[in-house]
Amino acid sequence: MLASPALAGAHSFAASVSGSLRIPLPAIPAPSPTPARRAALSVVAKVKVSTPQADRIARHVRLRKKVNGTTERPRLSVFRSNKHLYAQVIDDTKQCTLASASTMHKSLSKEFEYSAGPTIEIAQKIGEVIAKSCLEKGITKVVFDRGGFLYHGRIKALADAAREHGLEF
Repeated sequence: MLASPALAGAHSFAASVSGSLRIPLPAIPAPSPTPARRAALSVVAKVKVSTPQADRIARHVRLRKKVNGTTERPRLSVFRSNKHLYAQVIDDTKQCTLASASTMHKSLSKEFEYSAGPTIEIAQKIGEVIAKSCLEKGITKVVFDRGGFLYHGRIKALADAAREHGLEF
């Protein structure tokens, strides 16, 4: 038996209504949001935060759309890290490296002793070595790929030294 007469009347009314009769029911208001529910309903906007490395990679991708090494004019690609400096002459049509020089090569690493990373003098030496290596292989013209780095400091020193020792770009 039902405890409340109001519920008893509603129960008996629902039992007596046939399926063909439609009675509009009042709309039930949504519960007011509690502080915990408000936090769950808040919109979180994610902002893309760019890092210096991501910016450099984006510049390099943009640059590589325009700069392409061929057999006649391979690409002189430069990469610098905090500890080392690398230069490669690449033929993109054959996808092969024609010449390379870096601070990792034993001849250069023994010649220079440094602790805080390559300096401008070391970059000039690498530019000289890559130019001599290219000239030995008959490469005189290259396309310079700065690798997304700013044309300043070590990158500029390497490029200027390579130009001085016979490479054209």
